[in-house]
Formats: sequence, C-alpha cells, structure tokens
Amino acid sequence: MECIGKGKAHKPYEFGVKVSVATTLQRSRGGQFVAHVKALPGNPYDGHTLATVIPAIETAIGANLGKIVVDAGYRGHNAPKDKMFKVHVAGYRRGLTKAIKRALRRRAAVEPVIGHLKQDHRMGRNFLAFTQGDANNAMLAAVGYNFSLLLNWLRLLFAYFLALLATAPASPVQPRSA
Repeated sequence: MECIGKGKAHKPYEFGVKVSVATTLQRSRGGQFVAHVKALPGNPYDGHTLATVIPAIETAIGANLGKIVVDAGYRGHNAPKDKMFKVHVAGYRRGLTKAIKRALRRRAAVEPVIGHLKQDHRMGRNFLAFTQGDANNAMLAAVGYNFSLLLNWLRLLFAYFLALLATAPASPVQPRSA
C-alpha cells in the first residue's frame, strides 16, 4: 500500500495502489464496458505506465489502438514509438480538430466508471493481501462491473420478450378428433 498524492484540495492523498482502467472511446449501447484493468504497485508516474499498459490492452481486445485519450497526469508519457497511434492528453488546446475535442470530452466518461468500480464493486477498499491481492481485486471489480452491465442488458431483453408474449393474440386451441 502506498500513499498516492492526488493534488486535490478536498482529498490531497489516497492510500492504496494505482489502477489503470481503460474503456472504449465510442459510446456503447449496453454501457461503458471496462476493456482493461491493471494494478500498478509502487506508485509509478502515470505517463510511465503507458509502455506496459498499451500492449496489454491490445492483446486483451485483439485489435490495434488507433487513438488514445488520457488525462493530464499522462503528460510526458512514454508510449511505444513503434505503434501507429496518437496519444491525446487533456489540457492541450493547440491544433485540435473538432473530432479530437469531441474525443477529449468523451474521455470524461471514464470517471463515472471508476466511481462505480470504487463504490459498487469494492475497488475502493481491498481485503486481499499483497500485490497479487491488489491485482486480483482490481480485476474482479472490473469483471463484476462488466457482468452487471450484461445482466442489465439481459433483464431488458427478457422484459422485451415478456411484453411480446403478453401482446400476442391468443389463438383458440381446437382438440383433435379421432
């Protein structure tokens, strides 16, 4: 467990382990799914974590990343140079197209996901021991969050089928004559 300086007036420090959370940039019908989560012990600088996290994200989703949008903590990042993508950091205003501005606004959608992981899925407090326990807790929180989104989708699908059955006209059943 490390002391993490947040730099915010209302909560200057947090105790725990940094966790990298990655979601998709596009809106999803079922909700904002967590594509990748990784515990980062040792309180590393945010920008220095991209070199290890980006290849892990690409192997997890099975596709190459085209664009990465990160918050201001990733200034001075060490993203792999051999990859063909652009890293957009929030806070920079020069040379931004409308699409990049929209993507930077969309980056804010990951904050509620992190809040739900901390509050509803027990990533805020870890009862598992050691660094392996920290990694397991982060992974299980993300799995629980994604599973709850899937259950919500199945609940809507089931309600839709029940509504279809309720509105279907009843056909009279005639017994067969022998």
